[in-house]
Amino acid sequence: MKLPVVAAAFAAAFLTTSAKAQDVSAGERSWNKCRACHQVGEGAKNLVGPQLNGLFGRHTGAVEGYSYSTANKGANITWDEAVFAEYIKDPKAKIPGTKMVFAGIKNDKEIADLTAFLKQFDKDGKKM
Repeated sequence: MKLPVVAAAFAAAFLTTSAKAQDVSAGERSWNKCRACHQVGEGAKNLVGPQLNGLFGRHTGAVEGYSYSTANKGANITWDEAVFAEYIKDPKAKIPGTKMVFAGIKNDKEIADLTAFLKQFDKDGKKM
């Protein structure tokens, strides 16, 4: 009698994980919304926004040579998946006073895919 319960729990967990699976290719397509202001990859430079290599685990205002807003420098945030998801939905709500002018990405799946794309790049822009 316990086996059907375990099987049902496993199936539910698998389906939940599959439904939320990150799609790097879709994330790369979503990246097109970002690339006018940001770069990522080997040789990435700061543009209107900072380069985004090694974003996850980095502290706000930490990219050398980029002129951050006072709000961003003082935000005291370390980027992780949850913080990035909240930020990218509405940058000005997460960091009031940021100079990032972007309406945001509201779709959770698209955010997860973009996150997967960005997480490929280490601090030097090499794909991990």
